[in-house]
Amino acid sequence: MTSPVIVWFRQDLRLGDNPAWTSACAAKVPVIPVYILDDQNAGPWKMGGASRAWLHHSLTALNQSLGGKLVIRKGPAEKELLNLAREVKSSRIVWNRCYEPWRMERDTTIKDLARNEDITCESFNGSLLWEPWDVKKQDGTPYRVFTPYFRKGCLSAEPPRKPLPIPKLPDILKPSKSLTIDDLGLLPVKPRWDTGMMSYWDVGEKAAQTRCKDFLGHKLAGYKEKRNYPALDHTSKLSPHLHFGEISPNQIWDALNEHPHSRKFALDSDCFMSELAWREFSHSLLYYNRTLPEEPLNPKFRNFEWDAVQDDYMERWQKGETGFPIIDAGMKELWATGYMHNRVRMIVASFLVKDLRYHWREGENWFWDTLVDADLANNAASWQWVAGCGADAAPYFRIFNPTTQGEKFDPDQAYIRQWAPNSYKIKPMLDHKKAREAALEAFKGMK
Repeated sequence: MTSPVIVWFRQDLRLGDNPAWTSACAAKVPVIPVYILDDQNAGPWKMGGASRAWLHHSLTALNQSLGGKLVIRKGPAEKELLNLAREVKSSRIVWNRCYEPWRMERDTTIKDLARNEDITCESFNGSLLWEPWDVKKQDGTPYRVFTPYFRKGCLSAEPPRKPLPIPKLPDILKPSKSLTIDDLGLLPVKPRWDTGMMSYWDVGEKAAQTRCKDFLGHKLAGYKEKRNYPALDHTSKLSPHLHFGEISPNQIWDALNEHPHSRKFALDSDCFMSELAWREFSHSLLYYNRTLPEEPLNPKFRNFEWDAVQDDYMERWQKGETGFPIIDAGMKELWATGYMHNRVRMIVASFLVKDLRYHWREGENWFWDTLVDADLANNAASWQWVAGCGADAAPYFRIFNPTTQGEKFDPDQAYIRQWAPNSYKIKPMLDHKKAREAALEAFKGMK
């Protein structure tokens, strides 16, 4: 019997434009697709509740595309993957690269262990438009400021490759030893809070393609301005599909460039491309700064004492009971849908770290558990940006005024009425002007 190829699915839960899957199918040998839930190696960065709920449905969709033959395992990937290779007598394992530090360390270990058993491991780029090591400054160092990273780095590098078509389904083998997706326990038992959240979403590769086409056809026009107004629903909402790899950035980039609206609405297209590039920038920051989720990039902040104004304010922020309508609407949208409009994310984050003076990691951890698009690179880089301690960060003295932000970006209060109609009845938990002055005084004292 010809030795089968194992395809290890990770953050690439699709068959189209999947370099590892395409390579395996081209070998003309039996293929074994496998997903491994590896919470042990993930440690503190194992998926949060909202992400696990999304993953359950995404794996279900992928399994259907594979004719029900997706192998499911649970445990340390180095153990489960090599055990599977021994069981099926496979001498080749392929996967698409991930860039979280714990995943890179684990993957290196797997390659070393596999080499000792004469098993070949091959990895591909299926998640980024540009590899982190392909976009550097002229002196060979990585960029720390976004605009030159995108304008001078990315746009001067090799253009993103064209997306790969879905290959013809190969001969797929499914060993008898496999868990079911339900066995992974990704969904909560009681209460089933995920049911309401997932009712806002269609999940899987086909759903991601549909959302991309809908965005380009109906929402790209006016995107640069309208994306700032949460009530307009004028963003792509592709972030969770991108994180789980139900669609690749190459597919989005190519679809944008090929769409007639991209030339007709050039400024909007450029703005959307820059948003895709922010994702790339965040991954580059994480790749070159592996402590990004835990430690500030700006050394001035290492000894800064984040001193919460009041201990119980965190819970009120989480529940959307601050008395600031735009904040409360955003937090309630997050709890209901697993998503929050990007403009509102900046406002609620600034309020937590500047007005309430909680450590930015407190917000990072909450978003990690509640966002369906929780991504280690994006989440860490964005929280550090708002806190003022990251790369190309907002300066410490930039403190969003939640009242004026609400008036500017939700002028008719449609977003607030949708998510927090009773917020005006709640007395604001603090005086923003005084909180701002206290925060500025604290930040000025940094050495």
